Amino acid sequence: MKIIELNKSITESNDRDADDLRSKLKSEGVTLINLMSSPGSGKTTLLRRTVKDMDDVKIGVIEADIASDVDAVRMEESGAVAVQAHTDGMCHMDAGMTARSLGALGTDGLKLVFLENVGNLICPAEFDTGAAKNVMILSIPEGDDKPLKYPLMFEKSDVLLITKIDTAQYFTFDIETCRERALKLNPDIKVFPVSARTGEGMASWEKWLRGIVGDL
Repeated sequence: MKIIELNKSITESNDRDADDLRSKLKSEGVTLINLMSSPGSGKTTLLRRTVKDMDDVKIGVIEADIASDVDAVRMEESGAVAVQAHTDGMCHMDAGMTARSLGALGTDGLKLVFLENVGNLICPAEFDTGAAKNVMILSIPEGDDKPLKYPLMFEKSDVLLITKIDTAQYFTFDIETCRERALKLNPDIKVFPVSARTGEGMASWEKWLRGIVGDL
């Protein structure tokens, strides 16, 4: 298990760094997905299910947290190549930090890499990590009003995963209302309601992933 300590990037040219990293990964045939959400939305659980379902694809995972290595350990147990990135208290990853994490992870033989960004719905949306696609998770218990409260996250994301749909009967969450609010902010966003616990909806999400890996 590798753990790397990351400090704030010394460069102020994050957008340029992100474009350079994106080009580099594309030339290597590696697809990087930036996965964003609030804490407790089920990012790690969803990734573990995805890795197990897509066991024919070699997948790497960067677990970005302020402390601990619990998520990286869980990802390795699921069959992914994983590295834990400590962000030194920072609430997001940027392109420089992502590049360093990829160096520690090693991308040889990998087709798909997930960056599990630091859990919150504000800072991660503001920094380009160099990912090919941005994916955000919104869980049923969080409520369907989040597009109204955190519009930038939805504007920046290519995919919205509405997770924990197996709990919908216990919460006031209207999936169609949430979908409409997300599409109003971002007409191109793709919405997949899923449950990593039961497997409902996972096939559609994984089909999209396979298409991205094949296209990039």
